[in-house]
Order: sequence, then C-alpha cells, then structure tokens
Amino acid sequence: MRYNIALLKGDGIGPEIVDSAVRVLEKIGQKYGHEFVFTPYLIGGAAIDACGEPLPKETVAGCLASDSVLLGAVGGPKWDTLPGNLRPEKALLGIRAAMELFTNLRPAKLYPALKDECPLRADIVENGFDIMIVRELTGGIYFGERGMREGKWGEEAYDTECYSRMEIERIAKVAFETAMKRGKHVTSIDKANVLESSRLWRKIMHETAERYPDVEYRDMLVDNAAMQLVRNPAQFDVIVTSNMFGDILSDEASQITGSIGMLPSASLGETSRGLYEPIHGSAPDIAGQHKANPIATILSAGMMLLHAFGLSKEHDAIVNAVDAVLNAGYRTADLSHGAPYLTTEEITDKILEQI
Repeated sequence: MRYNIALLKGDGIGPEIVDSAVRVLEKIGQKYGHEFVFTPYLIGGAAIDACGEPLPKETVAGCLASDSVLLGAVGGPKWDTLPGNLRPEKALLGIRAAMELFTNLRPAKLYPALKDECPLRADIVENGFDIMIVRELTGGIYFGERGMREGKWGEEAYDTECYSRMEIERIAKVAFETAMKRGKHVTSIDKANVLESSRLWRKIMHETAERYPDVEYRDMLVDNAAMQLVRNPAQFDVIVTSNMFGDILSDEASQITGSIGMLPSASLGETSRGLYEPIHGSAPDIAGQHKANPIATILSAGMMLLHAFGLSKEHDAIVNAVDAVLNAGYRTADLSHGAPYLTTEEITDKILEQI
C-alpha cells in the first residue's frame, strides 16, 4: 500500500523527533511492503519566521490532501511576545479545526521497565496501569465566547463554556467504542455539581451508556478524578472528558508514567485521516543537542498505522520494539538521571534493530 503523510516538524526538537519517526516508518514499509511518501509543511514558529503566520494556507491544503499527518511540536520563547492570534500555538487549534478533528486519544501507560521512574509509591503502581484518555477537542471553554468588559469591580475578562448535544454524543460514542476494545470500563469526568454544561454532558453520557450494556460506566467529578489518578491510577480504563478537563488531566496522567517523552497522542475526526503527535512540547533548551527522546513521536507514528491505516501488525511491531529496547535497559537523557544515555539517533537505531 502507498500512503501520503504530511510532516509538520515545527519548532525546537520537533524536526529531530519527526525525523526519527520517519526512519521507523520507512523500516516498517520495507518489512511489510508499504510505501510511505512524506511531504514537509511549515507550522508554528518556523512558519512565522518564513511567512509571517503560524498556519499557512499551503500547510492546511497539504494536510487535507494527505492520508494522515505527523506533527512534532510548536512554540518557544522566541515567539512568546507575539499577540495571541500570531502565537505558534494558534496553529494547533487552526489545523485541528481545518481537519475537523474532535477526538484526542491520549494513552497513559506505565512501562514495566520504567516503574522506578514513576513518582508514586511502589505499592500503588505494583501492577502498572494502562489508561486511555478520550478528550473532546473542539468544543468547550477554549472555543466559547470570550472577551473583555467593564464590570462591577472594573476591567474583567470572561470565557464561556458551551457544549451541544451533538458534540457530546460523538465523543461519548468514541469513548464507549474504545472501551469495547479494551477493558470495557468508562469513567466520565465532569463538574455536574456546579456547571450546567457538565449536567448536559452527564445526561448524554448516561443515555449513551444504556446502548453499551457490556461496558461498566461511572461518573466522577473532576476534582476527585485529579486525586484518584495519583491515589489509584490502575482503577481507570477509558476516561472521557471535556476539552479543558482533558487538557489538565492528561498532563497529570503523563507525569505518573515517569516521563512525558514516552507518551503519544492521536487527534481524530469522522474520516480515517488524523493528526498524530507526542504530547510534550518543543523543548527549545535541548534542541539540536541530540538529547530529545523520540519515543513518544515514534509511538504516535504507530498510532497512525493503527487508526489511520488499519495496520495492526505494523503498529504492534513498533510497540514491541520500544518495549524490547526499554527492557534491555537503554535510556535517553530524560530517563538517565546523569548516567550515560543514548542520543536521539542512537535510541532510534536500537528500535530499528528490533523491528
């Protein structure tokens, strides 16, 4: 099979980690008889420097014409003083909207080889954990009405949380369908004791749960969820939640795995095309030093093979290769604690050897 993949390398360590993922995909193509055609496009700070805007029209057109998209990272202090509409991060919201991506899948898995990296007590993570966070991506407070106004106490700012039935129904379906392929357990996170938007969220989640009698379902308030993630993460299978709550909780979940450099993500819509990226940032402080951990991006490429192209054997080959490398004791700089470590290119070489 032949697949066209748009590459959005972005800023900081983005080009380095995307190059590693490309090498892995090329090896997969050689082994399984696929052809991957890669086309780079500008995004984020690199696009601002080149053409004055974070998301050029050419980039949007290229992504929409591709079979899938692989993203590195955007942003950095160089562009922090720009107005909000010109910040590199604005490109992320723009490309998600242009591609009509409404679901963000963020797995948070504790690898047995990295148990010592987990900040939680050993007895809490003795049996590990494997969580899939399903985050609604295009609604909620990030996209609601906002502005500045004169209030009772002077100047004030406001942001509006708004969700429609359609937005909640479609993310609920993704969550329950995902659970059916995993542990058949869904935890819906909201703030229904305070927020009207969460009350509608909970109502529709309950309606959806009735159509999936094989899936165990429960509600959980977001403040309790934040506590439960560090108290007993193994209790969770699939977590489904709104845009803002998902943003916060998925970052918390990433930290209890031991390293943010290990975690991939997939942003999906109604079509098979998606946007795949590591959850970490551009790490400009280590850019060009060969210290970046490429595993999250490599695993994101693996998620692309599974979700965009339906290549389950190829996806498993990448996951198993990463497991083997970690079990063999190889580590990148973020996991070395001052001990000798492998460079970005060297850890990629080890993964390639296992495929």
